[in-house]
Amino acid sequence: MTDPGTGTGIPEVVVDGRTLSYDDVVAVARHGARVALADEVSPRLERERAVVEDIVDRQVPTYGLTTGLGTRSSYALPRAELAEFSVRTVRGRANAVGAPLPVPVVRAAVLARVNGIAGGGSGVRPEIPGLLVAMLNARVHPVIPETGSIGASDLCQLAHVGLVVIGEGRAEFGGEVLDGATALRRAGLAPAALGPKDGHVLCSASPLAAGLGALALHEATALLALAQAVTALTYEGFRANTSPLDARVLGLRPAPGQSRATRELLALLAGGELGDPRNARRVQDPVSLRCAAQVHGAAYAALDFAGAALDPELNGCGDNPVVLPDSGEILSSGNFHTPALALALDTLALALTQTAAVSAERMRRLLDPAVSGLPANLSPYGPERSGFAPLTKTAQALVAEIRMLSVPVSTDPRHGADAVEDDSTNAALGARRLATILARLRPLLAVEAVVAAQAVDLAGPASLGHGPRLLHRAIRAAVPRLEDDRPCGVDVEAVSDGILGSDDVRGALRALLEESSVPAGGTS
Repeated sequence: MTDPGTGTGIPEVVVDGRTLSYDDVVAVARHGARVALADEVSPRLERERAVVEDIVDRQVPTYGLTTGLGTRSSYALPRAELAEFSVRTVRGRANAVGAPLPVPVVRAAVLARVNGIAGGGSGVRPEIPGLLVAMLNARVHPVIPETGSIGASDLCQLAHVGLVVIGEGRAEFGGEVLDGATALRRAGLAPAALGPKDGHVLCSASPLAAGLGALALHEATALLALAQAVTALTYEGFRANTSPLDARVLGLRPAPGQSRATRELLALLAGGELGDPRNARRVQDPVSLRCAAQVHGAAYAALDFAGAALDPELNGCGDNPVVLPDSGEILSSGNFHTPALALALDTLALALTQTAAVSAERMRRLLDPAVSGLPANLSPYGPERSGFAPLTKTAQALVAEIRMLSVPVSTDPRHGADAVEDDSTNAALGARRLATILARLRPLLAVEAVVAAQAVDLAGPASLGHGPRLLHRAIRAAVPRLEDDRPCGVDVEAVSDGILGSDDVRGALRALLEESSVPAGGTS
């Protein structure tokens, strides 16, 4: 949850383990918001730590605390080795490989782990989450290689965070990659001494999947709203028939999400001529236009499913074992397993692939004079010019990449420790893959937007709906209409980054929808 008044213009994010939102994750990960632990967190952690110490004193066999991990869970650890076992747990699991994850992803993962600890169940020493918060606020970012999680906790990647906590590993600080001890020292921080169970807690749960998932779902929410706005702009250029958006039609088959998508499209088109289907150029349009609400509605439904699956990972305890202070017990847990999240991320990836496919097809329909009634390839000079025809290849290349990335990963389990870790979810991979899809979807929507803006110029409607007018003006402020042939890739990138990626444009569209009493966001 956010707390106003940090003096920086960015609200401080107060972590209590129960109320972390996507906006909070974005504020910390992308905008550098400071983090604080809620007042109730420290007493909660102290009560749980007392249970851990009691179990250790009584030498009760407890997984990962007084016994080994994985296939060594039947091995009783000597009392004198428990603290060192925590250190060995971190060192022995820091096995991820590949390019470093981007800093915002690292910040999101660390924040998610802090929130998971804050909510209770881990039994960690309170100093550990305190140091993680201090690292976030000082911008000490552990270097986490991109590959290493199979979704049975993010062990092999989160261990790289644990290395920095104990003054080892590598971390980015002040634009330099340093050894962990140096990064902490330059930030005015000191490494932590691990006690029993602390090392396992640092590696446990699925904070990478949760943190990256929160960033991805936040962006997916924004891109679906942008897909609606770009579609509305295409409607204007195509002079589309809006009778399929009639509530009486949709009520005969209330498919998930389509009513919301329809309300948004009509709100965007309000103020123009297309609210009256009699102003359409055709009686029936191609499916990519006629059924946009059905496709985008399905994506909204998938987004809701993903939000429902992600929230327990972001605001729940994914530790194994878990500490129950009321009864003084430590019990084995399956809370680290994330099949619902993995399935939901796969579902959203497939839904966004459908969204991408119809965007590319709408763009192609605008270029076809037999269908659109506009000049071929939207060139005002006739067939001796290429117009936007070559952009169809760019659009199809983006769709091909998105389609390839949409292959489900939750149905491809990988095994960990023999005999005991015989299933996994690939949730972290699903979240990382989803982020890549979104990075391809935005320029694809920009292709459609650039072409649709030209179609509007050539169609010359007397008035535009509020949403298309806002988007058209923004595009034309950055990109001139196409006259003679010119390189259009730079135009697409200008629209993708400067307009579809603009907080101002996104905020204006959100305000437009809110003024029309239409929900503008997804789950957060």
